[in-house]
Amino acid sequence: MSTATLNIDLEAIADNWRALASIAQVETAAVVKANGYGLDAGRVGKHLAAAGARQFFVAVAEEGVALRRAIGSGPSISVFSGHMAGDADIISGAHLTPILNSVDQMLRHVEALPGHPFGLQLDTGMNRLGMEPAEWSALRDIALAQNPTLIMSHLACADDPSHPMNEIQRAAFDDMTHGLDVPRSLSATGGILMGANYHYDMVRPGIGLYGGLPFADAKPVVTLDIPVIQVREVAVGETVGYSNAWTAKVPSKVATISAGYADGLIRSMGAKAIVHADGVAVPVIGRVSMDLITVDVTTLAKMPESVQLLGTHQTVEDVAEFAGTIGYEILTNLGARYNRIWQT
Repeated sequence: MSTATLNIDLEAIADNWRALASIAQVETAAVVKANGYGLDAGRVGKHLAAAGARQFFVAVAEEGVALRRAIGSGPSISVFSGHMAGDADIISGAHLTPILNSVDQMLRHVEALPGHPFGLQLDTGMNRLGMEPAEWSALRDIALAQNPTLIMSHLACADDPSHPMNEIQRAAFDDMTHGLDVPRSLSATGGILMGANYHYDMVRPGIGLYGGLPFADAKPVVTLDIPVIQVREVAVGETVGYSNAWTAKVPSKVATISAGYADGLIRSMGAKAIVHADGVAVPVIGRVSMDLITVDVTTLAKMPESVQLLGTHQTVEDVAEFAGTIGYEILTNLGARYNRIWQT
């Protein structure tokens, strides 16, 4: 097989969900947007539902439709983008719960789908989605009369527990929701780890389910093994790859492996990246190209049939660091060409 193999451990995702639920001790949802962070929202959702998850979140209504087909009629599916123009039939047909972000969305929803469940998002300082305090103050009584199922906000700096913005947002959320008899939610993975003051009635872990930071105790979820197509000897002074980006300083052996930026392996990771061959670290050399990456295997006693980028020896966060990015980007960019194997 010439394509790389991506193993996805669904039970590890479920174990991470259970661990975060145990920390939070409140209703624990599961965020499966962006196709389950690139790992197949349908399969991830079904496995988490079997593990006990009853609340799911997606980014847009179309994702909700696909998830509903996979997990059936029982669990709740909420849509972060709210009720967009033209979404009424989708929301109604798939029994989705839009999280309304503005007065316009509120009006659209109650006019198109009177009595249909909805949640509300408040902006507590991130300035991305949700009703700002003045807007909320004007709409509050009208919105509450429609019986929202949830009021939520989102933390901007939860990856840094010491950041003062966390407490500013928590205080703002308390102020905007004080005395309301509606379930409240403020925290995703980072907020869960900051303690009970951030948990409220529901938490919404995302990246922590899939093995990413800031949940350092997460079980690893993915392994990525990439076939070696060819190994060649490179003499001193010869170059490898586009733009002659790497020059051999000693007689070298170079393996060309079958993956590249078309497979989501970000081009900027090349200068710092390593892979592992039978547990031994070997460096990526030269440029990451569309379909191929070159690796210096000179130090290996035996030439490998494949190398591992993600797995036992390095996580999605390690690979993200090679490229100067975050684990979210690595996961959600994993390409369509991989031979995917889901393990339960």
